[in-house]
Amino acid sequence: MDKSWIYKPRLSEAYIDGVDVFLEFAFGNIQVEKLKCPCNRCSLYTPRTRIEIRDHLICYGFMQSYTNWVLHGEKIELPEINNQLGGEIHTDPISRDESMTHLLNDLFPNITNHSTNGEVPPVDVDEPVNNNTDEPSTANHGVKFDEKLGEYCEELYPGCTKFTRLSFILKLYHIKCLCGISDKGISMVVELIKEAFPVAKLPDTFRDMKKVIRNLGLSYQSIDVCPNHCMLYWEENASREKCDVCQLSRWKESTTRKKAGGDVPDTSGVPAGGDVPESSASVSQKKEKKKRKIPAMILRYFPLKPRLQRLFMSSKTASDMTWHSTAANTDGKIRHPKDGKAWKSFDSRFPDFAADPRNVRLGLASDGFNPFGSMSLSYSIWPVVLFAYNLPPWISMNRTSMIMSMLIRGKKGPGNDIDVFLQPLIKELKEFWSDGVSTLDASTKETFNMRAAVMWTVNDFPAFGALSGWNTYTTLACPSCNYDSVEHRLRFGGKNCFMGHRRYLPLSHRFRQSKEAFDGTVETRTPPPTPSGSTIKRQQENVNVIFGKKVDAAGKKRSRAEMENSNDQQWKKKSIFFELPYWEFHHLRHNLDVMHIEKNVFDNIIYTLLDDKDRSKDNLKARKDLREMGIQAEQWPDAEGKYAAGRFTLDNKGKTLFLSVFKNVKLPDGYASNVSRCINVQTRKISGLKSHDSHVIMRDLLPIAVRNLLPEDVVSAIINLCRFFRDISSRVLDDSELDKLQESIALTLCQLEMIFPPSFFTVMVHLTVHLVEEAREGGPVVYRWMYPIERILGYFKSYVRNRAKPEGSICEQYLADECVTFCSMYLEDIETRFNRVGRVDDRPAVDENQRPASELQRSFPLIGRFVGAADTISYASSRDQNPISGELAYYGKLVEVLEINYYDRFKAVLFKCQWADTRNNRGFKQDRYGHSMVNFSRLLHTGLDEEDEPYILASQAEMVYYVEDQCENGWHVAVKVKPRDLYEMGEQNV
Repeated sequence: MDKSWIYKPRLSEAYIDGVDVFLEFAFGNIQVEKLKCPCNRCSLYTPRTRIEIRDHLICYGFMQSYTNWVLHGEKIELPEINNQLGGEIHTDPISRDESMTHLLNDLFPNITNHSTNGEVPPVDVDEPVNNNTDEPSTANHGVKFDEKLGEYCEELYPGCTKFTRLSFILKLYHIKCLCGISDKGISMVVELIKEAFPVAKLPDTFRDMKKVIRNLGLSYQSIDVCPNHCMLYWEENASREKCDVCQLSRWKESTTRKKAGGDVPDTSGVPAGGDVPESSASVSQKKEKKKRKIPAMILRYFPLKPRLQRLFMSSKTASDMTWHSTAANTDGKIRHPKDGKAWKSFDSRFPDFAADPRNVRLGLASDGFNPFGSMSLSYSIWPVVLFAYNLPPWISMNRTSMIMSMLIRGKKGPGNDIDVFLQPLIKELKEFWSDGVSTLDASTKETFNMRAAVMWTVNDFPAFGALSGWNTYTTLACPSCNYDSVEHRLRFGGKNCFMGHRRYLPLSHRFRQSKEAFDGTVETRTPPPTPSGSTIKRQQENVNVIFGKKVDAAGKKRSRAEMENSNDQQWKKKSIFFELPYWEFHHLRHNLDVMHIEKNVFDNIIYTLLDDKDRSKDNLKARKDLREMGIQAEQWPDAEGKYAAGRFTLDNKGKTLFLSVFKNVKLPDGYASNVSRCINVQTRKISGLKSHDSHVIMRDLLPIAVRNLLPEDVVSAIINLCRFFRDISSRVLDDSELDKLQESIALTLCQLEMIFPPSFFTVMVHLTVHLVEEAREGGPVVYRWMYPIERILGYFKSYVRNRAKPEGSICEQYLADECVTFCSMYLEDIETRFNRVGRVDDRPAVDENQRPASELQRSFPLIGRFVGAADTISYASSRDQNPISGELAYYGKLVEVLEINYYDRFKAVLFKCQWADTRNNRGFKQDRYGHSMVNFSRLLHTGLDEEDEPYILASQAEMVYYVEDQCENGWHVAVKVKPRDLYEMGEQNV
């Protein structure tokens, strides 16, 4: 049957005739009212009538990959192949399931070359794939794999041509993971299917179904840990029964530990102290033989080697693993960590590693979270997550590309003892660096020696201290300043203060000579140099620490005085990362997290402006500290402890106008959460903002809300700080502009020192001065902040089904999710994490029964929020013979979206808008801070003449939203935004 017509234009005569022949064939062979529609939109998923299928095939086209019409009555004649022994091998009709064939070929590449007698080369599916064909395999492995392969490739039921047993189980389990169905729920579904279709070859229970899935996935190791975090029972210590440091038993005890001074009953068969009668010991040992010992604490470790191997073994991801090498940077801007100085310096230091682009560059992140979602329960689980920077930007930081390396059990966080838990990972990373691991590259069908290196860590500031060993709770808390910082602890506030930002200004700046406005001194210091890895390694040489939670005999916590004394030591340990041969040569080892820095700076500003009695940085203690330091005399308190409101404090009317901006704003769909729910205008309170809410307000809304309510110098400093965070969080950085950005933040911090009290300047405010240098070294912050890590921690929290064993729930569900995510790349005709429709679906919604030759496809997901700023041609008058071509700002509200389709030869998407009059200041103006303001009571192009054309091309438009001005009625401030998933890659955006 001729099928060439499916490749022809949809409105051609040959195509339409082919559609009619196909429908006559399909409905002639199968006497039903509806068949699966093979158009590009339905993709054999939705049954439709003959008329509906015809309309769809003409409107959307025929699936060009659907060439065997088995679902529409076509019978496939299977060839008979004679083998060398003269027998006949009949090709299994289920081999048409190409997706499962590709999956098995990538998982077990050694089975792709079948011998002619039907035998399969032996491979052990429970071990990492050995790509070295010189090493022999045992026959037992081959038998084991033959049995599993036979199970995978069985037809679901006799005569089934669409599903194999594996494909059906995999899709069913995929639905469970994607939709969050409980184990009980999916068990009931499996039982129902078994009851309704007894001939289906399904596992008897859901537990058996998980075993089938597990054979395609990877596993994890359980390593016993001392409950006080002193040591791992691992490698040479694997057989020990008690901790070498605290002498605590490795196993859980069956009786309650006595109070201080009492003996601890020993249930492990090892005397804890004193002599035990022989008869009692023998009886105890016999009981222990019958009773399984339960470890007191377990570390769950997910081996890294097979997980990185799988990225190359999969044909779906192998080619992406060299993106960082093949993607060209034509304009020299910083778009990816590969464009930063740290990456380039690493390449020049280790050219043998950089020579093969397939060597993996990793980022490491760790943070704690409460698995129960209740702050009243003190419980902290710490996963360690890895992600590969080899992948393209739109893949590398996604949940589907992240690898959980280990899960550290609560309820106490590891803190400084995290190095104890990192030992297995560090050992594997050292093997990756020195020896590598043999890996098959599916894109080239070659075996190569894969190496890997951790480029840096991504974490919040407390975790920064835990991983690096630097004490972040002292007056020298800034790790970039190191020891070259001025120690200052506020006498009345009782907090550490981090001021003195004049040293970051140019030597000729007038602020350096100003005594009265600052601390009464002339600033002559230069910026402190960032310590190198070698410098830090030397500083840690004489640091000795014994890991473990220090608890006294009575089980009491240490006093505050003891805690303060223990914080005097600036380096708390020798970081385990320096065991990696390359670590000291990194320019950037531990990143400052912009997400948490911005959140803390935002809180300092917002609650001080609102004069919140609990969270404001301006209070009586802060005013006393001003008097103690002898600065800002006008803000000192009097003898009775009373003081005047600061210049930065809003009055009640100002607070109402200020909060109304956040309360009334309407943000684009998917741009941020509902900020207004956190605002109470009546009580003048703001609460419950998440980190991303603070990010959006800090970047876009705070400059608008504050501009008409405070003195100009205060407003200017706050707006400059907001613009700094907007610029530093950009996806694309210009190296030539970073010096200006550094000067800007240094000047802004000095201006803030002249306005706010010293208690405002916490270490998080100070850290902003170092963000530019880290951006120059590591690239855009979107690859080095905690937002993607916090998202995946949220997913881990949703894995907890058994609250009695949260860690086990997370690990088991992660294994299943990891396997299904990998396999779903091969699934067809089903929604997966890789093909699911985004929050805003840009596919046109059309009337399926009316399709004129020139199609008008309408969709209205963003009506009233979209605006255009178009490249247009400007004429001074109708007789102007010298038009000016350039970008002229036109602001409008979107009324209608049209897509004009000319017989599939080309398409044009048009926006119809209501345009504000930007020709004069009645409809458009800019305030003194550069905000564009629009008045929609003054419209442009409202007539019917040709010059009043209301349409623009979609390519001419930029997306903005409008914020109502609370001080000038009818005026709105336009805020430009970029699509969430747009990556500016130079000549071609993705």
